[in-house]
Amino acid sequence: MAAQGLRVLAFARAEHDDDAVEHREVGGGLTFLGLQAMIDPPRPEAARAIAACYKAGISVKMITGDHPVTALAIAKQLNMRHTERVISGADLQHYSEADYRKHVKDCDVFARIAPEQKLQLVQALQANGHVVAMTGDGVNDAPALRQANIGVAMGMGGTEVAKEAAAMVLTDDHFATIEAAVEEGRGVFDNLVKFIAWTLPTNLGEGLVITAAVFANVALPITPLQILWINMTTAVLLGLMLAFEPKEPGLMLHKPRNPKQAILTKRLMFRICLVGLLLLAGAFGLFEWELSQNATLAKARTVAVNVFVFGELFYLFNCRSLNYSMFRVGVFSNLWLIFGVVSMILLQLLFTYWPTMQALFGSEAIGREEWLLILGVSSVIYVAIGLEKLVVRRFNRRR
Repeated sequence: MAAQGLRVLAFARAEHDDDAVEHREVGGGLTFLGLQAMIDPPRPEAARAIAACYKAGISVKMITGDHPVTALAIAKQLNMRHTERVISGADLQHYSEADYRKHVKDCDVFARIAPEQKLQLVQALQANGHVVAMTGDGVNDAPALRQANIGVAMGMGGTEVAKEAAAMVLTDDHFATIEAAVEEGRGVFDNLVKFIAWTLPTNLGEGLVITAAVFANVALPITPLQILWINMTTAVLLGLMLAFEPKEPGLMLHKPRNPKQAILTKRLMFRICLVGLLLLAGAFGLFEWELSQNATLAKARTVAVNVFVFGELFYLFNCRSLNYSMFRVGVFSNLWLIFGVVSMILLQLLFTYWPTMQALFGSEAIGREEWLLILGVSSVIYVAIGLEKLVVRRFNRRR
């Protein structure tokens, strides 16, 4: 019955005249009555969630107080890995520290585990360099829930002690919710990195343009007020829209990120420098070109400001995915981003052509030729980052 995943109880009886029964009185002389078995079948979504965790590079370990045979049967029903063996709490007591960490790494099913051993298992996994999420619902699970990197308590069947010790409470008690939470967390982190990768080149480009103008001893291509306009409008209408970017396809196929890894990787630093230099070359180059064509300083600055705004706008579509083109994630999958882009274009047209804005920001109307140059520079930025993604993908495939 245990091999079928059942929890088996044995029943026996004895007759006593006293109301109170002591241990010595049931040490023998009992009449065996029979066996009673029950099952708490694993939910179908649990098996799917475990499979998704494996694809995401997440190890799943079962720690239970049930009989080893029962635990192993349930683990096989869930299609867990490493179900060729099970380690009991009695076995763990005889392992040395080195053997303990090794067996904890190689085995995924632990049965007849005492409460204090759950804590030891969490500590052993952490000693092996793992980030541990521990689930539990009882009072005895509280120390392990507190020790884990993130303790997850059951909201419906869990005790108040477990909920207080945990960092997160599942309101539906489904293991699949944990997998969904991991996916959601990865999506949020991805969008955060996308925003950082988008916003830093702008600040770098603005700083480089000002620095270049100072060293060249020429007029500033953009004024402080115009810089404020760029930063305030683009951050809200363009950068903020990346927060609404839907999760990328295949997000749960990526390996877990090393928590010690910096957000700004070498690849992102290269991309930030590349876009910053392209913005510098485009804005400063067109600014000087306009002046060489006897354009006014206000007109040349208007061109430089538009290079920054539309360069960021085109680069925004690159940042919708750090690895793929916007066509892979869907051009219209983020309607908020489309709204932000359209709003930014309208505001920039007002900045360029509305007399009130011209008087406020020192801008001036520009012609078709200037717009073609601005869009050309912006397209170069989009194509350059697109080629960088392509090269990185091919390099990763070969490796």
